[in-house]
Amino acid sequence: MKAIVIGATGATGKELVELLLEDSSYTSVSVFVRRPIGKSHNKLTEHIVDFSEINQFANLITGDVFFSCLGTTLKVAGSKENQWEIDFDIPASFADVARKNEIKSLVLVSSYGASAKSSVFYSKMKGELEDYIANLNFEQYLVFRPGPLIRENTDRLGEKISVKVISFFNAIGLFKNLKPISTAFLAEKLAIAPKKLPVGMAILELDAILYLN
Repeated sequence: MKAIVIGATGATGKELVELLLEDSSYTSVSVFVRRPIGKSHNKLTEHIVDFSEINQFANLITGDVFFSCLGTTLKVAGSKENQWEIDFDIPASFADVARKNEIKSLVLVSSYGASAKSSVFYSKMKGELEDYIANLNFEQYLVFRPGPLIRENTDRLGEKISVKVISFFNAIGLFKNLKPISTAFLAEKLAIAPKKLPVGMAILELDAILYLN
């Protein structure tokens, strides 16, 4: 299989690219990034692009499986408008092109609580992206909705606090559906999902992610 990845410089995306390169089921890995990822491998093709000019490189978005791992925080984005562009507009545009280029499988990293009907900006944004891609009718569409993620060496204070708080409640049997998982663990499940799951659409909440083998 030929894999395409956006979000390859993020915590989950980095882990995913490493796994795809090691996995003999994937014959090539193409990443679309704004800056070099600093890695060389005979299976890796790196495209340094301007995401706002997708039409200029649309012909390069070809393969079998498209992994959409792109996302940011409101703090990093600086505004809701900027975050919407990164978390919705860019993945949606790539999905459009991927479908037109007959990529059969799309794997999306979404979020727990994603819903287009949510009153929470982040959850609504993620839910609307899920729905947008669903309407493109990929042969296989896999949506991952993890809870809090444990990122190695993260500098996100809010994330550190939330992981500790939820881990505490998990220890006393509460909020099991929000159990934190590492980005490495999530990446492992992303990599095997297209091989293990059937065609069609599947939404993987935490339990499904944990038991995917």
